[in-house]
Amino acid sequence: MQTLYSIESMNKETRPGEPLQILRKNLENSQQLFAYLIYYILEVARYSEKDALKKSQKYLPTESDLKVNTKIAGNELLWTISENTSFQKSVEKFKIKYLINEELIRKCYTALIQSDEYKEYVLVPSRDKKSEKKILEFIFSDLMLPDEYFLSDVEEKFIHWDDDAEMMILIMDSFLHKPLSFDFEEMVGEEKMKFAIDLLQSTIDKDNFCLEMIKPKLKNWDSERIALLDMILIKMGVCELLYFETIPTKVTINEYIDLAKEYSTEQSGHFVNGILDNIHKELQSQNKINKTHYKNSAL
Repeated sequence: MQTLYSIESMNKETRPGEPLQILRKNLENSQQLFAYLIYYILEVARYSEKDALKKSQKYLPTESDLKVNTKIAGNELLWTISENTSFQKSVEKFKIKYLINEELIRKCYTALIQSDEYKEYVLVPSRDKKSEKKILEFIFSDLMLPDEYFLSDVEEKFIHWDDDAEMMILIMDSFLHKPLSFDFEEMVGEEKMKFAIDLLQSTIDKDNFCLEMIKPKLKNWDSERIALLDMILIKMGVCELLYFETIPTKVTINEYIDLAKEYSTEQSGHFVNGILDNIHKELQSQNKINKTHYKNSAL
C-alpha cells in the first residue's frame, strides 16, 4: 500500500524495477525502526549499570547509592537479544547507537525504577523466562509508547512511524516470545515477501483493468475525486479477489475495510466495503473468481 501510494504520488512513469526498489526501501525502513526500538529497550535496561557507577562515584555516596540494584542489566532475554548476530549487524548497518537520545533513556529508566512492576521484579532474586520477558515488555508498552517525548523523538527520526507503529507493536510481541528465531535482516519471510511482490506487481500490471471494473460501481462518484488511498486499496482488493488463491474472499474484503478505516478518511471503510462487495458479487455471478495467477489470467 505504501509503495503504491508513493508511486502514484510521483506523478510520473516508473522505471523498470523501480516499484520493487521502493518496496524494498520501505521494508528496510521498517527494519531500521524495529532495530532502533529493540536497542532503545536494551539501553533503558542497561542504564542501571551506568546509574550504579555514577552514584558510587559521588564524593560522599550514601548507603543507597552503593546498593543500586542492577539485576535488570543481567536480564537473560536482554543478553539473548544482544548476542543475536542479525541484531548486531542491523545496529551497525543503520548506525542505531547514534540515533539514541541519552537523556530520554535516562528519563525512561527513572520512570522504570519508580514503577511497582520494577520493584516487584528486583525483589525476586531468581530469574525466570516469564518475568525476564515481562519487564522488557513493560518498558516498551507502558513506558515508551505512552511517553509523548519518546513519540516526538521517534516521529522526528522515522517519518514512517505513524504507518509502521501498529506493525511494530505486533512484531515486538512476537519477537519477545521467540527472539532466537528472529532475523533482523529478513523481517519479512520468503513467503510473505513473494506475496508482497506479487500483490504489488499485479496491482500495477492490472491497473487499467481494475479501474474499468471499478468505475461502473461508483454511481455518482467521480473516479478522479475519490481519495487516492481508497482507490489504491480497492485495486489491491480486486487483485486479491482474482489472483490470490490461498486468500478467502471474505478475508480480503475485511482486510481492506480495516486498512481503509485505519489509514484513509472516516467514510473510507464503508466506501471500500461497498465497492469491493459489489465487485465480488459480480465476479461470483460470472464465475470469474477462480484465483488464477495474474500473469496467466485473461482478465
